[in-house]
Amino acid sequence: MKFELHDIAAAFSLLTRLPVPVDHARAGARGAQAAWAFPLVGAALGLVAGLWGWALLALGVSSDMAAVAVIAAQVLMTGAMHEDGLADMADGLGGFTPERRLEIMKDSRIGAYGAIALMLALLARHAGVSAMPAAHLPLTLMALGAASRALMVAVMAWLLNARAGGLSAQAGKPVAWPALGIGFAACLLAFGWSGVVVYIGMALAVALVALVAKARFGGQTGDILGASQQSAEIIGLGLL
Repeated sequence: MKFELHDIAAAFSLLTRLPVPVDHARAGARGAQAAWAFPLVGAALGLVAGLWGWALLALGVSSDMAAVAVIAAQVLMTGAMHEDGLADMADGLGGFTPERRLEIMKDSRIGAYGAIALMLALLARHAGVSAMPAAHLPLTLMALGAASRALMVAVMAWLLNARAGGLSAQAGKPVAWPALGIGFAACLLAFGWSGVVVYIGMALAVALVALVAKARFGGQTGDILGASQQSAEIIGLGLL
């Protein structure tokens, strides 16, 4: 597998709303080959959000308000991409056939299942972040950001695309091991050998999402990947 430095810019362009200069033609040609850089993007986003939270706590802001600010920073940087995927997947589960579920996921309106899933996910993340000591926030969110994006790549590699014409289908199949290795290394750096337990727990959560997606939707979509990232991050926070 060939790695290119430009893949990092392409990954930032895909996974965030940050104004990163990118050659879109080159990024499109690389497709899923650039997915190895996904955990690097997650690590950067988590580190920025963690430093923001640490600074607020150092200034005397309450842990609850700092957690709100941290999650808001994450949402702003990604454009709520992963949160939207989680809500869409939850809504789609209410359909009676795979075709109808995929149709529901494409609907821009949010339903009761999606709203409840999103609300519970935000509450869970708030609980996890607010319980984290200030000094631990930067490395913790860096590692969880990296690991959760790495596991997205595993879902892309493992599951078939549920839609023939979706963004995930156009990107192709990635090689998962480079991204998984980066995510694992980030957990070891942040948590020591406890990072193995955290990473395995996050992987099991994503495996469950993937199994549900395979059974109910016939494969993965961009929304499934977003739901995988959110599930991984929440379980990681819960384990910590």
